[in-house]
Amino acid sequence: MTIALFGASADPPTLAHQTILIWLAQRYDRVAAWAADNPFKPEQSPLPTRRALLQALVADLGYAHVQVYPELGERRSLLSLKGAKALWGEAEEYHLVVGSDLVSQIPRWYQAPALLSATTLIIFPRPGYPPQTEALETLTELGGRYRWLDAEIPAISSSDYRQTHNPALVPPAVLDYIQRHRLYHFSGHDRPRP
Repeated sequence: MTIALFGASADPPTLAHQTILIWLAQRYDRVAAWAADNPFKPEQSPLPTRRALLQALVADLGYAHVQVYPELGERRSLLSLKGAKALWGEAEEYHLVVGSDLVSQIPRWYQAPALLSATTLIIFPRPGYPPQTEALETLTELGGRYRWLDAEIPAISSSDYRQTHNPALVPPAVLDYIQRHRLYHFSGHDRPRP
């Protein structure tokens, strides 16, 4: 069984997150998603809020094999991977999904060589972060295997939504949750979805 591990700060989940999850759902036996604190992002919405937003997105996708696993939401990817192995076993094939903006950081992650030897990285493109030959070579030198995701991902980040409150940047289920709970300074006067 192939398992995709997709942790994200999801502050909030955007159409880009939705696109990635759909791409994974169509190619993996199981997709485990979670919201987690990113140690490189000091200011984030409360974790329970981000978990609920991600759950709203995943529930709306309608894929039974795509689920949110809050127990995998560790600050360190190796611990998330260990949690996944405790759930589904050592023999499964695990792929860790990351954005291209993180490639140069991964060698500095907690026990990076152990993480890289135990999983294959699935790298999805982020605007402004094309394939970095030197950084990818470093991953390989540390024992890593990777695949550059061959999908068109919307050039949207969570910070784009937080800055503009443009409802067209988030999936309808996420927007509904934001509006019902008045998150991200939602005032009720934000532009309606086109």
